[in-house]
Amino acid sequence: MDWFGLLGLDELSHGLANLSMFPYFDVAHYVVSIMALREQPGALEVSRVSPLACWFSSMLFCFGGAVLSAIMLAEPAVAPLSNSTSVLLASITWYLVFYCPVDLVYSCAALLPLRLVLSGMKEVTRTWKVLGGVTQAHSKYKDSLLVMIAIGWAKGAGGGLISNFEQLVRGVWKPETNEFLKMSYPTKITLIGAVLFALQQSHYLPVQTHHLMLVYTVFTVANKARMMLTGSSASPFAAIESAVYKALFAGHSPYAALAAEVKKARIDRGATNGTSATKAAIGGNGAAEGPSGSLKAKEESEKKVN
Repeated sequence: MDWFGLLGLDELSHGLANLSMFPYFDVAHYVVSIMALREQPGALEVSRVSPLACWFSSMLFCFGGAVLSAIMLAEPAVAPLSNSTSVLLASITWYLVFYCPVDLVYSCAALLPLRLVLSGMKEVTRTWKVLGGVTQAHSKYKDSLLVMIAIGWAKGAGGGLISNFEQLVRGVWKPETNEFLKMSYPTKITLIGAVLFALQQSHYLPVQTHHLMLVYTVFTVANKARMMLTGSSASPFAAIESAVYKALFAGHSPYAALAAEVKKARIDRGATNGTSATKAAIGGNGAAEGPSGSLKAKEESEKKVN
């Protein structure tokens, strides 16, 4: 049964699939990305000291996914920057967010209603980026599911995956913020999208592309709005992640028995040493009290005789 046709969502899914990202959705992506950069610790100071470093970091935030996916596909890393219109639009956005008089652009975009709309539009572009990366990888590596997932993930969340390199541009080195060590929500949701679209392209997931685009986009937009309205950064998959981690990666260690035996031996050795020391102390006191007691009894007997 075609549930999308039954619910009247088929036309909506086709409309989303045919939606153009340029210029409005791209501008929303640039604004939200550059605002995220500006809110990084020390980024505003760097923009005053070195505008060039700030601009380069902004371009990595805006086009990081395209650059990373190009490198992974052995294509020129500067190819995503060959679109002069997109680079010019991103550069204008960067200037207005950082250097607009009276800080007008950032102040307006930071208002919750407008930021909510811009963030939702950015989530729509995420769907297109992930699908574009999976499709591009599928055209070159038709039988490699892993490559399709990797390229889709890189294209949709490349800005976060190369965050350490972007931080170096601003003179910051924080290896503990590596996305592979502790994934943020955008990185996780992009990875899930890459897996879904890769399975669909490989015909393992029996659903049409535009239907999957609609479901994924609605989920990401709604969840992003929920997180912004509630002020929560908790992932909706936290419970599942915890259960999987405990089941697969935090189970019984093969060295647990050995460690328990060593610990028990140490405890037994400590108890034995403590008992011996106690007995020695008691024996010493008894030996000391024995002669003195005998001497005292002898003195009392002599007094009685006298």
